[in-house]
Amino acid sequence: MTAVAESTTNALLADVTQVALRPRYEGNNICTWIGFKHVNYLVEEAVLEHFRRAGLSSRYLYEEFGLGLDIVSIDTRILNAFHLDDVAVATVEPKIKPGSDKLTFAVTIVKHGGETKDVTSKVTVALRKDTYIDPADVVPAELAPFVVDRIGGAEPGEPVDVADSTELAAGRGTSDDPVLKQLTAGRNAFGWKWRIPYPYCHNNERLQMSGYLRQMEEVVDLFLADRGISIKTLLDDRRWIPVVPHSKIEFLDEALMEEDLYTIYTVEEIFKDFTYRSRMDTYVVRDGRLVQTSTGTITHGYAVIENRKDWKLVPFDQRVLDAFSRVNPA
Repeated sequence: MTAVAESTTNALLADVTQVALRPRYEGNNICTWIGFKHVNYLVEEAVLEHFRRAGLSSRYLYEEFGLGLDIVSIDTRILNAFHLDDVAVATVEPKIKPGSDKLTFAVTIVKHGGETKDVTSKVTVALRKDTYIDPADVVPAELAPFVVDRIGGAEPGEPVDVADSTELAAGRGTSDDPVLKQLTAGRNAFGWKWRIPYPYCHNNERLQMSGYLRQMEEVVDLFLADRGISIKTLLDDRRWIPVVPHSKIEFLDEALMEEDLYTIYTVEEIFKDFTYRSRMDTYVVRDGRLVQTSTGTITHGYAVIENRKDWKLVPFDQRVLDAFSRVNPA
């Protein structure tokens, strides 16, 4: 069995990493502000850099030991907005308890020159054995406690009536589907069925965390449009934009390339007319039964654009409150 140097393992499990990063230009959608997805990408990149500096980059782990580096949970609070070209100084601190089988990290991000935390995040990583290319039993003993044969392992749920696979011509998928109707009946929820594309996956087959973050962003966009308050509608009507102080996603099982993913977005609570929390649950259907692959929550408020540099939070009006409060027929 191939060994990993003790210093390398110690660096992964004990050393603190600090790295300077910049948000990606793609995340700049409204004025110069950066959305929650790309803030989470900064967190992801900081964790990947921690592995690199320990001598265990994601490429090295995969090519040498057949281990896929999967972020399997991410819980991020955005305390202050990031702008285009801000330098984010990220600190990654291992939080692995003695005897634990989980690689957990605390990530804090401060803008360069700043004195207060702008982002805090908790991240869990799994090292998943690759079985797609050439299964190999070369896992170093030092990493073995953190290696899994499979991510999650959710028990199959209730049987469902499955329609034909999502047609490619449907573009963004469909919200008209018998499984979605079953999952959203009698709930303040929106459902979306969509074929998992390969750009959202890694290690040849699995939907990865960045793909789920994109899924969360997209289902919010579709939900708001379905409720008559699409992002462009409120931008044009009153210069309102959604802002996200908190998001989290946790893997419960694996979702595979080209499976149909059933995403359910449920409004759970409205706080004092300023923010609302929703839950995202995703499922696939295997052997006629639902298998839940992830769960997560996202909290939104609205901000009004004051000028090209500034915005401020605003309370929901009745139109928005009504849109957030619609329950589907049972």
